[in-house]
Amino acid sequence: MTTTRRNLLASGSALTAAALAPATHAKPVKFKPTWESLSQNYQTPEWFKDAKLGIWAHWGPQCVPEAGDWYGRQMYMQGNFYYDHHVKHYGHPSKTGFLDIIGQWKADKWQPEILTKLYKAAGAKYIVAMANHHDNLDLFDSKYHQWNSVRVGPKKDIVGTWEKLVKAEGLRFGVSNHSAHAWHWWQTAYGYDAEGPLKGVRYDAYRLTKKDGKGTWWDGLDPQELYTGRAEGMVPPDGITSITDMQAFNDKTSGEWTEAQPKNNPYYAKQWLARQNDLMDKYRPDFVYMDNYVTPLAGVGLEATAYFYNQSTKWHGKNEAVVTGNKLDATQAKALTNNVERGASAYLRPEYWQTCTCIGNWHYDRALYERDGYKSAKQVIQLLTDAVSKNGNLLLSIPIRGNGEIDEKEVAILEDMAAWMAVNNEAIFGTRAWHTFGEGPTEVGAGHQNEAAAKPFTAQDIRFTTKDGALYALAQDWPESGQMLITTFAKNTLNAKARIETVELLGIAQPLEFELSPDGLNVKLPAQRPAATPVLKITGQTLV
Repeated sequence: MTTTRRNLLASGSALTAAALAPATHAKPVKFKPTWESLSQNYQTPEWFKDAKLGIWAHWGPQCVPEAGDWYGRQMYMQGNFYYDHHVKHYGHPSKTGFLDIIGQWKADKWQPEILTKLYKAAGAKYIVAMANHHDNLDLFDSKYHQWNSVRVGPKKDIVGTWEKLVKAEGLRFGVSNHSAHAWHWWQTAYGYDAEGPLKGVRYDAYRLTKKDGKGTWWDGLDPQELYTGRAEGMVPPDGITSITDMQAFNDKTSGEWTEAQPKNNPYYAKQWLARQNDLMDKYRPDFVYMDNYVTPLAGVGLEATAYFYNQSTKWHGKNEAVVTGNKLDATQAKALTNNVERGASAYLRPEYWQTCTCIGNWHYDRALYERDGYKSAKQVIQLLTDAVSKNGNLLLSIPIRGNGEIDEKEVAILEDMAAWMAVNNEAIFGTRAWHTFGEGPTEVGAGHQNEAAAKPFTAQDIRFTTKDGALYALAQDWPESGQMLITTFAKNTLNAKARIETVELLGIAQPLEFELSPDGLNVKLPAQRPAATPVLKITGQTLV
């Protein structure tokens, strides 16, 4: 029987009637699609607090050109690198559009069994599959959207395949939904060249209808359902005669990141919700990444969230679900899980949160691979330890080529992560934040999409986690001096009276020499370096 504060209070010379009464369990809460209901009743599940690291298969047809992010929108923007790439490799977008890229996506070298094991070995406790992107193709057996990967492209249930493999490995499964932005994101596909020999010729989305598919690979499908139809005020009007003016029009209208619903298409939000709920019921994920500022489609995301929480409660007897949103305020962060895209936190947050990033670009970018532009495993570990020390998780994307493979440099990064985890995993998984996240001089690039502002970590940057009475000090690099100084234990600090009994370096069997001085805790490190960054395990009294 677990000893709790209530047990201790009930014990004494005589047991109270209350102590002898049968245990009662509150009926699971019924979530309503309101901020009040969600914020008052949601609790972050323990599995997410323990998990710390997720790996994301951010993979879809936009990876086919191997040219990087947002290919679908930007291939329709004359003067843009993506437009030039598309014209050179596929043809003019009035004749060969993104629809045809989907037709070329075969995923013929996809081996998800191998990838799942690589991700697990690298430390992933949850694996997230992209269910759709702004390109509006559902990557699952979608009941409410015919443009899906079972019917076109690879003709495979991408999400369903991931789900079975991930759960078989004993990991938590997640999905990401980006499709709420498709309705404005796709409006460039209704435009035209403002200059050049095909000036004024509309792109494929503007002219294609269902009947044009007769006898083709997409026979029976309506391209307007993929491209979402013409949005009021966002389709470039006739008469734009310069690339600069066309760019300005697109940026001002469809380029705005909006969580509104399309004015002339009330069905869109209803269909989005039906697709999202169908996704939940078919694959029963534990985690949903919403690529939105707060919630999508003028609050429809609250309906999706409440539905998922209630379904999770039904499946598990308690709510095991996590739903992310970007740029949440304090109340919203109690209802959803705050996600900081490509950024960090400057402080230890009271609510559990997540940062997401990628070792490269979100969609596979061959040029980045060729110039060795990926984050190293060491950089990934630094981001992870920083997030974990501040009550956060890291969701890491490993870009996948259009054919389903990852390259040898990505495999090496995952293997290097696995090597670090083999030594230091106890300082990450199942831990909790200490009363202070750490110390050190480095600016971390805090805030949404602010990763580029971060400075390189140093050996003076140390992060803390706790578990089972131990304190872990995770240095972000090895000090060249062979000495680690932890100033958090300096004279006149909160921790100055801590009684430290042992200090160990994970990966080394024998305890280390240490000394408490007015400057802090001085630890002599061995010459051997068992991992890319050092982790100390500190035990004693009044530490945690």
